[in-house]
Amino acid sequence: MQAHGPVGGRVQHVLHLHRLDGEHRGAGHDVCAVRAEDGDDGAGHRGVQAGQPLATDGAPLRGVERELAVALGRAEPDGALGAVPQERGAHAVDDDGAAWLDAAAGAVLARLAESGPLSARELRAQLPELTGAITVNLDKKYGGTFQIAPRVLTMLGAQGRIVRGPNAGHWRINRPTWTLMEAWLGTQPEPLAPEDGYAEIVRRWLHTFGPGTVEDVQWWLGSTKGAVRAALAAVGATEVSLDGGQVGWVLPDDVEPVPAPEPWAALLPTLDPTLMGWKGRGFYLDPADVPYLFDTNGNGGNTAWWDGRVVGAWVQDDDGAVRVILRRDVGAEAEAALDAEADRLTAWLDGVKISNVYSNALMKQARLP
Repeated sequence: MQAHGPVGGRVQHVLHLHRLDGEHRGAGHDVCAVRAEDGDDGAGHRGVQAGQPLATDGAPLRGVERELAVALGRAEPDGALGAVPQERGAHAVDDDGAAWLDAAAGAVLARLAESGPLSARELRAQLPELTGAITVNLDKKYGGTFQIAPRVLTMLGAQGRIVRGPNAGHWRINRPTWTLMEAWLGTQPEPLAPEDGYAEIVRRWLHTFGPGTVEDVQWWLGSTKGAVRAALAAVGATEVSLDGGQVGWVLPDDVEPVPAPEPWAALLPTLDPTLMGWKGRGFYLDPADVPYLFDTNGNGGNTAWWDGRVVGAWVQDDDGAVRVILRRDVGAEAEAALDAEADRLTAWLDGVKISNVYSNALMKQARLP
């Protein structure tokens, strides 16, 4: 597994890594930085911070459009999205949930077409169609009273009609605005058929993370084993033997042995795709380390890697300097390489301190000088 090293530019990092976390605002920037050849802040970083779409010379990047078509092809609006009008009607916000949903969605699209990017708060303040709240699942941890507007925006996003636009704040802070998909990309992606969408996503997963098991793909994709097996068959995946006697899958052009790379060090951010890419993590993570590196919901924090395995975590001190916290002795060569990565990341962050909503136990217990 080669987690560190240039792939050919920041956009290629994003596309080949296949899925970046959207909740932890700084994660995408950090993921690209630790894999860039020189960690340069550069135009790509400034462009993302300014909210520019992934485009070159004014033309939408074809790979991004394809990614969106794949994702839309996997969406199933008659399932989870169908709950929005039902919730509206069930909680007495409106007698006719379906009619209200059509009106609310239409109002959002019309306002964004007229004004350009707006935050959820701004849309709610400007559109009476989005007013109201519902109280649900009070017997659950995730229950409570919620504004109905975010559910409408989520539905429109899943349908590919709107997308998160410029971030209204520093790149490390999550303050997204919403804009029309067509305005953001310059075109409206057409969704693939669901079975084609699943096949393409699985193909891309195998390209990035293979070999992997059916359980790995099912967990990552959030689908059924039947959908995964059908997708594996559709892409012509080849069965291979894994350590421990498990059966894994690779793309048909990826069956040749891969030479072992030179020992490498990396400091990866919270919810990094490499850390979160597989359900079965024994080949790079000691099970005894899991409680120290993941929270109780399974969210992985910052991690330190040496030669293909997680060996600790990293934090920042009061001055923003990056420090590595090891779980065990890794030897002088590994410590020196990890310290060099810490210096590189400190220089790239240039005093910016990253707040972390998914700090793991090792990060919280860090004793810094």
